[in-house]
Amino acid sequence: MHRVLRAAAAAAAGIATAPARRHRAPSWGAATARWFSAEREAMSYDVVIVGAGPAGLAAAIRLKQLCRAADTDLSVCVLEKGAEVGAHVLSGNVFEPRALDELIPKWRQEDAPIRVPVSSDKFWMLTKNKAWTLPSPFDNKGNYVISLSQLVRWMSVKAEELGVEVYPGFAASEILYDENQIVAGVATNDVGIAKDGSKRETFQPGVELRGRITLLAEGCRGSLSENIITNHKLRESGQGQHQTYALGIKEVWEIEEGKHKPGSVVHTVGWPLDMKTYGGSFLYHLDDRQLAIGLVVALNYRNPFLSPYDEFQKFKQHPAIRTLLEGGTVLQYGARTLNEGGFQSIPNPVFPGGAIIGCSAGFLNVPKIKGSHTAMKSGMLAAEATFKALVEGSSMDLYWENLKKSWIWDELYRARNYRPAFEYGFIPGMALSAVERYIFKGKSPFTLKHGKPDHEATEMANLHLPISYPKPDGQVSFDVPSSLYRSNTNHEHDQPPHLRLRDPAVPESVNLPQYAGPESRYCPARVYEYVSDENGDPKLHINAQNCLHCKACDIKDPKQNIEWTVPEGGGGPGYTVM
Repeated sequence: MHRVLRAAAAAAAGIATAPARRHRAPSWGAATARWFSAEREAMSYDVVIVGAGPAGLAAAIRLKQLCRAADTDLSVCVLEKGAEVGAHVLSGNVFEPRALDELIPKWRQEDAPIRVPVSSDKFWMLTKNKAWTLPSPFDNKGNYVISLSQLVRWMSVKAEELGVEVYPGFAASEILYDENQIVAGVATNDVGIAKDGSKRETFQPGVELRGRITLLAEGCRGSLSENIITNHKLRESGQGQHQTYALGIKEVWEIEEGKHKPGSVVHTVGWPLDMKTYGGSFLYHLDDRQLAIGLVVALNYRNPFLSPYDEFQKFKQHPAIRTLLEGGTVLQYGARTLNEGGFQSIPNPVFPGGAIIGCSAGFLNVPKIKGSHTAMKSGMLAAEATFKALVEGSSMDLYWENLKKSWIWDELYRARNYRPAFEYGFIPGMALSAVERYIFKGKSPFTLKHGKPDHEATEMANLHLPISYPKPDGQVSFDVPSSLYRSNTNHEHDQPPHLRLRDPAVPESVNLPQYAGPESRYCPARVYEYVSDENGDPKLHINAQNCLHCKACDIKDPKQNIEWTVPEGGGGPGYTVM
């Protein structure tokens, strides 16, 4: 497939593909170790974009628009690790079209999959058996209930119409550097390698995609992006605070006609989460009797016995929720982490040779529960800086400068105190949020700091009681295998593990005795489980083929012992309506 990629790209763009000249990153910059040293084929572009999500595709489209306006051309390539564009994209999603209005002003006349305007907006506080209506803090007038995976597929078509080359099914696994240690592109991983490291008959070496500018749009906790942020100290030269995360778990249902209200939006707080755990749920009515339902749990939760997946199943048993779902059918299941650090956690997004855009940098507006519009706008700003850098010789630092002058910066600044307010608990957090919204209106004279990093927030098991979750009933709540089936997740079984333990002894020596094996619960796909070895001793078993690419393990493991890396391109979930 890599040779097909090379030939197709060369034919389409007229790009010569010279023999590869290997540029190694310094030891601190190596994203992943390569299994073989065979020469890789190389392709050269003006701009290489990693990730075909809203940020990456917005950047690609904007670049080509600028080229047309200036009567020039830049070659642009977008790599996507999912089997098809949108396969790994999961979001609520109540979509704010502000950035899309700027990018494609006539999208309403171009058959965009944005058809269901918000018709009502409710906010509930749940107790175990009741739903109390509160004043809604959201302003969703003019917004739409959408499937983000469908939207990015539409954006991909628009990008290709402008001359962008989009390649799904190829996972960027390595940053390339030139002799001056400036980022010079990425390489895809080798495919056809067996678990034992030997080459299978299907072996193909990775491809080097060299770019004059490289834009990383991998989404939340992108592996290459995190590598760049750490090694170039971009968080320290940005807003300075660590990123904090949440895990979103979602299903799309087809519900009974009489219960379906297109455009209806409901958010909840409270039950089933405890008073020290930040999070909430959503119910969004799309078209065609479809309902998006999900639970978001902040990953700085303390109790190691908490299982976000089981909290979600428990949530669906609430009388106000179960009534809505009964008689319906689950169409799809998935999970993904999201950035919640906001303004305080924005890194400097520019590095030598490129920039980080979208959720890889972290532009989610927490009180709005929206990040697609800010991700797209960041991609557009990066594209404008990239165009000037390549055509006019200016610096990519223009992206960072313009970001700080944009409505993204203003929006996130006003939202900066909502998430850290809940470090003090649910009731203080609600009170501080109300003061921030209705009195200070986002202009408070102080900026709250985040608490501990999510992995450090996990407390010892002896400080908590185990949580007993109800067994799934198979009607509105389900076991993990049933849910995984609905995610269309698939990986090549005979490949090196993409979930790696930095120290193989830590699970049994630390995680199990001290934290009661939290990896068996924080993962929404049951990738991690403790089984007895031949001596009857518990041993961590990793079911990597179940992985939803949510990145929770990379974030929440108490000792940061799990490293998430990309598997063979095309592996992972296969979302179509998420």
